[in-house]
Amino acid sequence: HRTFFMFAVVLLDTTTEEKLDWTRYPFGPQANTPGWVEESFTNFDKGINWRSYVVCDVAYTNVNNWLWTPFIERGPANRMYIEINFTTRDCSLFPGNALSCKETFSLLYYEFDAATKEPPPWEPDSYKLIGRIAAGEGRFNTNTEVVINTEVKSIPVTKKGVYFAFRDQGACISILAIKVYYISCPEISVNFAHFPATPTGREVALIEQTRGICVANAVKIAQPTFLCKGDGKWYLPTGGCHCKPGYQADTDKQECKECPIGKFKHEAGSHACEPCPEHSKASDYGFTECRCDPGYFRAEKDPKKMPCTQPPSAPQNLTVNFVDQSTVILSWNAPHMQGGRSDTTYRVDCDSCSMGVKYIPNTEIFNDTKITITGLNAVTTYRFQVFAENGVSSLVGKSEYVDITVTTEASVPSLVSNVRITSVKSSELSISWDAPDIGTGGDNDLVERYEVRCYPRYDDATNATVIQTSELSATFKGLKPSTDYAIQVRAKTTRGWGEYTPVIFKKTPHAMGLDYVGEDDNMQVRIIAGAIVAVVVLLVIIIIMTVLILRSRASDECNKKQPSDCDTLEYRNGEVHCKMDSSPIVTTHTNNKSKSSLTTPLFTPAVGVAAAGAGSAGGAGARSYVDPHTYEDPNQAVREFAREIDAGYITIEAIIGGGEFGDVCRGKLKLPPDGRTEIDVAIKTLKPGSADKARNDFLTEASIMGQFEHPNVIFLQGVVTKSNPVMIITEFMENGSLDTFLRANDGKFQVLQLVGMLRGIASGMQYLAEMNYVHRDLAARNVLVNAALVCKIADFGLSREIESATEGAYTTRGGKIPVRWTAPEAIAFRKFTSASDVWSMGIVCWEVMSYGERPYWNWSNQDVIKSIEKGYRLPAPMDCPEAIYQLMLDCWQKERTHRPTFANLTQTLDKLIRSPDTLRKIAQNSVRPPAHNPYYVTSHTAAQAAAAAMPPGPAAGTAGPFVDIVGHQAHQQAQSAIAVPVMPPGAGRSLHYHTHAATHALPHQQSPLTYPNWVPFSHFG
Repeated sequence: HRTFFMFAVVLLDTTTEEKLDWTRYPFGPQANTPGWVEESFTNFDKGINWRSYVVCDVAYTNVNNWLWTPFIERGPANRMYIEINFTTRDCSLFPGNALSCKETFSLLYYEFDAATKEPPPWEPDSYKLIGRIAAGEGRFNTNTEVVINTEVKSIPVTKKGVYFAFRDQGACISILAIKVYYISCPEISVNFAHFPATPTGREVALIEQTRGICVANAVKIAQPTFLCKGDGKWYLPTGGCHCKPGYQADTDKQECKECPIGKFKHEAGSHACEPCPEHSKASDYGFTECRCDPGYFRAEKDPKKMPCTQPPSAPQNLTVNFVDQSTVILSWNAPHMQGGRSDTTYRVDCDSCSMGVKYIPNTEIFNDTKITITGLNAVTTYRFQVFAENGVSSLVGKSEYVDITVTTEASVPSLVSNVRITSVKSSELSISWDAPDIGTGGDNDLVERYEVRCYPRYDDATNATVIQTSELSATFKGLKPSTDYAIQVRAKTTRGWGEYTPVIFKKTPHAMGLDYVGEDDNMQVRIIAGAIVAVVVLLVIIIIMTVLILRSRASDECNKKQPSDCDTLEYRNGEVHCKMDSSPIVTTHTNNKSKSSLTTPLFTPAVGVAAAGAGSAGGAGARSYVDPHTYEDPNQAVREFAREIDAGYITIEAIIGGGEFGDVCRGKLKLPPDGRTEIDVAIKTLKPGSADKARNDFLTEASIMGQFEHPNVIFLQGVVTKSNPVMIITEFMENGSLDTFLRANDGKFQVLQLVGMLRGIASGMQYLAEMNYVHRDLAARNVLVNAALVCKIADFGLSREIESATEGAYTTRGGKIPVRWTAPEAIAFRKFTSASDVWSMGIVCWEVMSYGERPYWNWSNQDVIKSIEKGYRLPAPMDCPEAIYQLMLDCWQKERTHRPTFANLTQTLDKLIRSPDTLRKIAQNSVRPPAHNPYYVTSHTAAQAAAAAMPPGPAAGTAGPFVDIVGHQAHQQAQSAIAVPVMPPGAGRSLHYHTHAATHALPHQQSPLTYPNWVPFSHFG
């Protein structure tokens, strides 16, 4: 075994002392004998000049001479050693003269816990004898040279220190040098563990075990220990440490050093750092794992030594090998690019496969390049997607795929024949048909049942109402009057479904119309009509009472709050109820028709767009929104516009909020065909026991959402109406509402990111406007944000279809309006258009650029309305680009025909995003116009006009800047003239001519939230 040598720690060495002056006995004039005498021992040949003690009282009797060392502290020593260099004279040198001649002396010691100023005790009984020391090398006489003897003794020690004593009883000796020390195993590092210096044990044969600690940048693999033997030598190391990841071992220096650039070490050990594998690099020292190059990835289970890889490309040459009425066999070739891996697998998705479809292989992912799909419906078109994936595909988030469309064959050789209408009513159709001619097909062609589908003529057949029956007739109920319906029939045999018959069309008559064929009893018609009228009258009475009660409660709740706490105005009896000094629209310089051309929109509207209303864009053939309220039965609207989902495929995980109808939850939706793939969804549930009106409103919202499909409009996955609770399933937006998200991340985004959010909102609203759809409640709180910061329009509770008869306006029949987001004409006349949505878009822009600040702060609704009517607009948010603020001002044009369309807004935001330099200039809420403005004048008359045009401030106790501002300006009028910009008739709406009111608040009033710098427009309208 490997050993390491000792070293001695010296506690006393007389060879280094110039004077000893030890305690002696006897000593002094009264002593019976001369005793121990201090003198110098010199040997110039050997370079010796030591202070020593000599005694030679051989001519005396009863000699008892004592010599004590000073008190020697032991420190950490467990065993102390004393080394004595001395000489002895032979007694033969004193023939006849020596009364007591000896050739030995005694060495004793006394342990003590504290040193004192008193001499050490000299009683022989207090000392322990170490031994009698005699000359081992020889004695000298007059005829011989001086012989120096060396004696080493050791003692175990436990107390603070020790006195050593020399006792002479008649010898002639010289003690030339004394050295006191202890032995220690030296400080050392072994196996990358550090061991401190360790004194030997109390006994020579005793071994001391020492525990080591790992050197810097090393980790323990087993407790490091080392044995310190009594001779001061290390022996038998065990355990030790390894250099941690990112560090390699220097065995000679017992150090752990960082891996150099370009190398890595991913686990603890004594091995060296390794070069980075292919497609990765280590750009700094001490890397534990090389980072993959852009476009390359390393799976979690991949060895760190493995090169970085890529996901595979799409499969090649997807082919249909076989198809019949219920089975499809597909095959393909492996991707041409495997990404540097050998674990490529495949996955097949089917858009419209039912739960009964089976796959062979029956695992979700597989290695074969062939799959068999069974259990399909006959004469049905399916789209199959074959994905290629490997171990790093999940890190990319998108897998490459190839798709193919396949139509299964018919299973019945002949069609159902002679399909005919047997009865038609306003909400009911009855049909019958003849069985197909099976000829000699045998039992396999016997018809098991028939399937009949009925759907509006211009609707998609996939949303049809379906009846399955074994009879040769069927009746559809709950249809809409005055509607063309398409009807088709097909038969099913043991081989599968046959083809549908050619479509036949039939239009239902007006409500209360006579039957087409069959029953026409006038008395029965009169009874039904009377019952319907009675039910309608009763429902109207119930609805009126309910509305009155709800409005009374809402009014009471609003009256309990401060005026600024109610963000909506309530309509009663067709009037706007708010405390105003004048009518909703007052005649001022802001809406004077003679000055309506003082500003020019940022956009140039297309010919005909302004006249038709900003929201009614869209070319010929564009898809239009259908108002679900036109349906007598909301369930029918849901069937047409939303997909029914089996509740068994939905898992509710947590409640994340509450809505008007019930709880809002986060959950999972299993996707067909096998239900193994899950996606996150938001789930709105209807409260159990809700009234029919609540259920109808709930389903109406789903019918609205189901008509939209756009990246910036919330997507409806489907509904659950056939079990309780009724649910609406939408895509899950991880970051919640836009206003809350912005407030939680105040100042964390770049301007370009905020403009990108606005572009998404504008694009979604453009899509809705082109579908002739008015939102009416566009606000940041009704915009949701997903994990990729994509903004999507949501909350369609107040939305309505645009009525072309009213120039694209929707007139509300009651309810509450969000004043701070609503255009002036919508507040005053209840005229909602896409142009009024554009006004709301301007407020949303302001919310986004101010990170969710509340528009108009804590002003009351009445003060907001008055200020807007007088031409005042919100100031630019802090650090808002001038181009974006100009966009807001154009959205807030008094005349709705002067506002841009959402298509204009989307195009402009696209241009700003593509030219980021245009966003560098920050909008300034200055109190004076530009110096180069040629219309800048100074007059007391203009100053008075400006002061009179200031908006009224809020009530006392709230944010009231304008009360103090106007007073402050009035006070300044007496001091000096105030500069007021005057706009000449016909001046353009350039940003350079936007004038700004002097909003100097008193010193104690200046606050960024409660005292904004409002921007008055003298040219709105």
